[in-house]
Amino acid sequence: MQSKTLLQNKHVAVAEFRCSAGPGDTPFVEQHQSHSMSYVRKGSFGCHCRGRFFELVTGSVLIGHPGDDYVCTHEHVCGDECLSFSLSPELVEQIGDEAAIWRVGATPPLPELMVLGELGQAAADGNSDIGLDEIGQIFASRLVEVVSGNSRKTVAASARDRRRAVETALWIDANSHDDIDLEAAAMQAGLSPFHFLRLFSTVLGVTPHQYVVRSRLRHAARLLADDHIAVTEIAYEVGFGDLSNFVRTFHRAAGVSPNKFRQASRGMRKIFQERLALN
Repeated sequence: MQSKTLLQNKHVAVAEFRCSAGPGDTPFVEQHQSHSMSYVRKGSFGCHCRGRFFELVTGSVLIGHPGDDYVCTHEHVCGDECLSFSLSPELVEQIGDEAAIWRVGATPPLPELMVLGELGQAAADGNSDIGLDEIGQIFASRLVEVVSGNSRKTVAASARDRRRAVETALWIDANSHDDIDLEAAAMQAGLSPFHFLRLFSTVLGVTPHQYVVRSRLRHAARLLADDHIAVTEIAYEVGFGDLSNFVRTFHRAAGVSPNKFRQASRGMRKIFQERLALN
């Protein structure tokens, strides 16, 4: 088993797991250390848990409850890959801590969860501007809704809550060059990360991490248009951790590379005319 930690904070941990076990390998007992959701993104495996047996294929979700033993088998194929979200007890309590929900063992490939699992994979690959911690909370909330059959009621935000969201958005925009995560933004708003994510998304139509990324892109576009700073310097100045991530994210947003955007801003209109012609 190979594992790679993608994110670790107080409330959410995200990891990739790659297992190469096959029919000839002897299964062994493992134990869930936390509430977790492992989205099967490739391959398949069997799982004995809580007196039941599950066959998990691509799109299924293995659900963990702390302290529960389980045994994974590979009787049919060799190997699997999972994107796993582990949640803190505090977050689980806020989302929905009914024991029956977190002890179902697994879910079959359900469209409501598969689309979120793929969104999580896109974020893990750097192809989405939604934060992995945000996706973890959204995934868990949707899981509770699907398993329980009870949809969350939409509650209109109060004037005070809307002001909180707007004021925090202004703070994010002013500080987007810094390392801002969901917990830092929630602390600024005086709310738990789970409730802040729901409030911010409801009021402004984007998640906090999306707004961080888009603020960085906005500042980058201004610098590309107005200054002669090197693209690498701009990437770090606006808050991107590396140049390749900046170039990929900017190209996804603008449809052209940062260099071509700079050329277009200085009179090379053909660049955007070509883009419009293609569309």
